[in-house]
This record gives sequence, C-alpha cells and structure tokens, in this order.
Amino acid sequence: MIPFSVLDLVPVREGGTLGEAYAATARLAQVAERQGYRRFWIAEHHTMEGIGGAAASVVIGHVGHATSTIRIGSGGIMLPNHNPFVIAEQFGTLDALFPGRIDLGLGRAPGAGPELSRALRKNLHQASEFFPQDVVELRALLDGDPQLGVQATPGRGARVEMWMLGSSLFGADLAARLGMPYAFASHFAPDHLDAALALYRQRFQPSEWLEKPRAMAAMTVFAAETDAEAELIASSQQQSFVALRTGRPGKLKPPVANYRETLPLQAQSLLAHIGQASAIGSPARVREAIGRFVERTGADEIIVSGATFDPAARERSLELTVEALAG
Repeated sequence: MIPFSVLDLVPVREGGTLGEAYAATARLAQVAERQGYRRFWIAEHHTMEGIGGAAASVVIGHVGHATSTIRIGSGGIMLPNHNPFVIAEQFGTLDALFPGRIDLGLGRAPGAGPELSRALRKNLHQASEFFPQDVVELRALLDGDPQLGVQATPGRGARVEMWMLGSSLFGADLAARLGMPYAFASHFAPDHLDAALALYRQRFQPSEWLEKPRAMAAMTVFAAETDAEAELIASSQQQSFVALRTGRPGKLKPPVANYRETLPLQAQSLLAHIGQASAIGSPARVREAIGRFVERTGADEIIVSGATFDPAARERSLELTVEALAG
C-alpha cells in the first residue's frame, strides 16, 4: 500500500470557537499518527471565518506538541504572502522543535481575494510573478548558501522537506525543473490532474534533494459504516463548497440529509465536478474509489481531506479508511 497522509483546514463549526477547532485538529493528528498516516498538513487560508489555519506555522507547532512521530507541515504556505527569510526562520524553528518531522509545502496562490493584498500591504499579483525566485531563495536560506550574504538563524541547515503544491501546469513544471516532490490539489481543482502529473514526470530533473519524481495527489475522503452515513457527514463540506463558490463563505454547517437533492442543477454539477477526486461511502466503496484513483494517477502518495461538523466523524473516517485499504 502506498503512503497516505492527511490535509486539515482546521474547520471552525457553526456555533463553535477557534479554540475548539484547534483542539479538534490536535486530536485528529493523534488519530492519524496512531493509524499510520505519514504526514499531517495544515493549509494556509485567510479572511475565512470557517477556516482556522491562517497562521499555519503556529498551528503546525500546536500539532507537533500533540504528536511524536508523524511528519507535520504545510499544505501549504502561500509564499507570495510572505518573505522567504521569515518562512526560513519559522520552519527552521519548527525543525529545531520537531527534528526530522517538518514538511514545507509551498503554493503560489494568495489564499484569499484582493482584500488580502491591502491587508498585507503587498502587491500579491507582482509577488506571484517572483514565486520561482522566492522558492529558490528559500531553499538557499535553509541550505545556508554563503552567497546570499545573510544567514537565517534559525533556518540554516534545517532538515525541512520542501514540496511544490499546485492545481495547474505551472507548479508541475516548476517542481520538475527544481527537482522537488510535487503535490496536486485534485481534491478541489481536478481539471489538470492528469496533464500536470504527466508533465512533472516527463520534465523532472534530479536534484541533490530528490533523485526521481515523487508525486502526491489529494482526495476528498469520507468513510463511514454505511454509504448513507458517509453521504450525510460529507454534506457539511459540500455546503461549504457551494457557499464559497456563490460568494457566501462561513463557518462549517451541520450535515443535511439528502443535501445534493435540495440543490439547483448548477450546484449539483459543481459538486459532481469537484467530486472527481473523492471517495465517499462505506469502507468497501471507499476502497474501490481510492483504488481506481491510485491506478489512474500512479501517485506515490495520497493525501486525504474532508471536514466534518462532528470532529469524531472525521476521526472515525480516518480509521475506517485505513481499515478499508488494509482489507
């Protein structure tokens, strides 16, 4: 069985608090560790009251103190929002606190709309154009390249595993040229999955950090005792997707029975499109869906996402997913 990992957005429930969300994330990471998942990643999002991972490096530290062996990191840090030197210091600190466990997944999207550019006092469109150079500079800071003329302390010499994230061909090409592992965000943007993985593998250039291509693909996974129960717990995230795409984002809502059937056709089509990289159902159904996806992509690793209103349902989903794959 190929390795499986977990992506968490730190969902904030309707009627819940940020403190509850962070506690739930720590418990979920502990479950993932016990079940043998390889990594537990936090995603950076901003200006969204239903997602608590904006300060991703801080949340990663929180998860690190709750666990002991599972790799922890970002899926990802949106580098245009930041200065590479500051990220080197932050992840150098994390590496010192949790040696040999830190991943640094990097993305090019800002993780929010134009209002973020004003709040950060940055031209994020321009910053995105410098993304390739910033990735190279960040790598050099972690390696302690003397030609930079400045050393990140902490940061220099940190054993941080860097990943390129993406949902288009741009990230795949950059990861290939830089000899980095590559993770595709197919759980919410499946359109270019096959083309991106093919391009990454074709153009990959070995580096001192990676000898051959290593590709990860993301899936939305909700496993429960029955298909009906899985569809029910999945409806909270489905509501969030529809709300986001219609300009009404908010906190994670309680599940709704037969939610899809209540939607207009356009919204049903949206969920069907996003659901191309998903596995929702009983263990048997989840095993079959994941098997088809792995065969299709040839992925070296799968990272699973999926927020539930009741944190215990997500924890159980991770357990059932492992049982399904083992079976």
